[in-house]
Amino acid sequence: MAERERRLTPPYGGVFVARTRVMSADDINRAIWRMAHEIIERNHGVDGVMLVGLQTGGVPLAQQLADALDKIEAPEDPIPVGSLDVAFYRDDIGLRPVLPEAVTDIPAEIDSMVVVLVDDVLFTGRTIRAALNALSDYGRPKAVQLAVMIDRGHREVPIRPDFVGKNLPTRRDEVVNVGADGVELGEMVK
Repeated sequence: MAERERRLTPPYGGVFVARTRVMSADDINRAIWRMAHEIIERNHGVDGVMLVGLQTGGVPLAQQLADALDKIEAPEDPIPVGSLDVAFYRDDIGLRPVLPEAVTDIPAEIDSMVVVLVDDVLFTGRTIRAALNALSDYGRPKAVQLAVMIDRGHREVPIRPDFVGKNLPTRRDEVVNVGADGVELGEMVK
């Protein structure tokens, strides 16, 4: 689930109740493969490309993308895949509890690399803004690109993804849950 939805899950809010499945596991796999091809096309291959998944939802997607890129391009060295926790970089510290999800692991120097940030759901854009701030602590990449499985709109900052699995217009009060078995749209109930 996206950061906003995680804040609402127990012990803070309610329980996610799925209303409809909008993508199956096969749909997610097809989207991963399509996005992998788009990354290769945009960057003229995978040399100098690093994937960094945002904790927690973006990490498995980054690994799936890396696996697809490795199968498509078969580079000599595996594509570096890292993880980034942006909890301490968020602009809402003090408004809610800061809960670091997991460790940050940047596997190589990011200077002169094309870093593809990977997340499950793009909503307001504030998590991505925090990720850009966090990434700057590790160096100066050649470029930063954004891959998301679901773009649900409702942006509060001017951030746009480069690679999208599915555009899914939603109401602000709806919740999107991305998992290995698919993508569900629902709501939080107490």
